[in-house]
Amino acid sequence: MTAASGNDDVTVVIANHDYGQTLEEAVDSALGQDGGPPQVIVVDDGSTDPHTLEVVDRLEARGDARLRVVRQENTGAAGARNAGMRLADTRYLLALDADDRLPADALVTMRAPLDADPALGFAYGRMRFFGDWEGEMVMPGYDPYALLYRHTIGMTALMRREVFEATGGFDPEFRGYEDWEHWLHALSAGWRGRRVDAVTLEYRRHGATVNTAARLEYRHWYRRLREKHAAVYARRRELAKESDLGAFGRLVHRMYWGPRPIPASVEARLYAFVFRAGRSKG
Repeated sequence: MTAASGNDDVTVVIANHDYGQTLEEAVDSALGQDGGPPQVIVVDDGSTDPHTLEVVDRLEARGDARLRVVRQENTGAAGARNAGMRLADTRYLLALDADDRLPADALVTMRAPLDADPALGFAYGRMRFFGDWEGEMVMPGYDPYALLYRHTIGMTALMRREVFEATGGFDPEFRGYEDWEHWLHALSAGWRGRRVDAVTLEYRRHGATVNTAARLEYRHWYRRLREKHAAVYARRRELAKESDLGAFGRLVHRMYWGPRPIPASVEARLYAFVFRAGRSKG
């Protein structure tokens, strides 16, 4: 029999495709949470790399009642996350990529505001880079108006099951921006979030990523977001009343982050300089 855990009502879904070098680290970071381990579902999304398949076999052989391994044909990260979350039966859900880690206090920290406020849909925190970069990305406080024009949350947020059910999950069509689309969808369904003042995700930077490629087509995906969620963009004046940006701040935010005029290559070099410089000082 498995001892009761304070995180029994949380499922962490880890989508994996050929990340055998880092997968166990991600799994162990989820199972090693303060307050006790949550349920963990690893969705192997059609891996073909021999080492990754060995790691998946090893995880499956652990015999840990809190760890479930699911194998499926390749559908992409969004499809794998959705598959895992549909299998979960807990009140809270969280997506973790197979190359990232959760700090030990991540679940305790994020669930505190959710436990305290039943009307709150999800919680997220700061992001700490490791690997090729070093430093923290301080995500802005939750602002529904700002969310229309800038992705301010990230993938790894602790959310209520009802939020996932309201959105239908992550839309695979928005590759690289499926998390932004998801939180806009949650907003359109009436759910709000909250940022906690703590690092809740350790984000591994290593070479080019899906997000790197997606940034090159940012304006295309931004237009697609506005088309899909036209109804919530039409409510921007109403949502402005919930914003702390002020009239001038909202104008600057809308005019800059909407079109995002700095070329992707320049922006990438700037971020790399800032966070690699931080690493060199460490």
